[in-house]
Amino acid sequence: MSLEGIQRELEAAGNPAKAKTLQWFFKTGPGDYGEGDRFRGIVVPVLRSISRRHRELGWGDLSRLLRSPFHEDRLAALMVLVLRVEKASAAEKDRAMAFYLARTRFINNWDLVDLSAPAVVGERLREKKETARLFELVRSPVLWERRIAMVGSYAFIRAGCPAVAFRLAARLLTDPEDLMHKAAGWMLREAGKRDPAGLVAFLERHAPRMPRTMLRYSIERFSEPERRRWLAVRKAPAGPPRRV
Repeated sequence: MSLEGIQRELEAAGNPAKAKTLQWFFKTGPGDYGEGDRFRGIVVPVLRSISRRHRELGWGDLSRLLRSPFHEDRLAALMVLVLRVEKASAAEKDRAMAFYLARTRFINNWDLVDLSAPAVVGERLREKKETARLFELVRSPVLWERRIAMVGSYAFIRAGCPAVAFRLAARLLTDPEDLMHKAAGWMLREAGKRDPAGLVAFLERHAPRMPRTMLRYSIERFSEPERRRWLAVRKAPAGPPRRV
């Protein structure tokens, strides 16, 4: 397995017409969150197939692939990393997490984060019963590091520990980014599946201050009357937005 081998496959799988659609979808225009990102035009099932064939890619080549200017190359690198931690030893999982957290500047879009953060960061921290790193990341000035923290909490939610997600979401009430409002609302909704009373308690305390997107995402599974009730909660005066 080599960097050249996987890059040849990625290049061959590209579709210029699809690439244009993806560049629009992932907001790559001036001033957008994905500004300047480049796409080959490869759909996710094809990327997964390529990644499985190269799951033994060496660490150095994996690092170089993650630095690629092409979005799908970086996504493939993260898919390989997720495959690597599935049945890895504790030491290998620690190495994978350290590798990942040292390269967050290349994990720079929501799909890259969402595919990888729960498995590579969240699950290992859950196994180690450590949450401090998540709370460091959620204070980061970098949008994608904050999203790694919030989405990484999904590993705790799945293991029956939704309190971590509730605590992280509470730290994002004044976050200026809509992508963080969506991530926090998504994780609140998932946490509510495990702990409905915990979600209601969170809403009772924070709903007046929650960004509208976060609130809407968090109550998606509620009945229509319940959703209307929560959406009718009078919004508290907004505090100063978090400076990032």
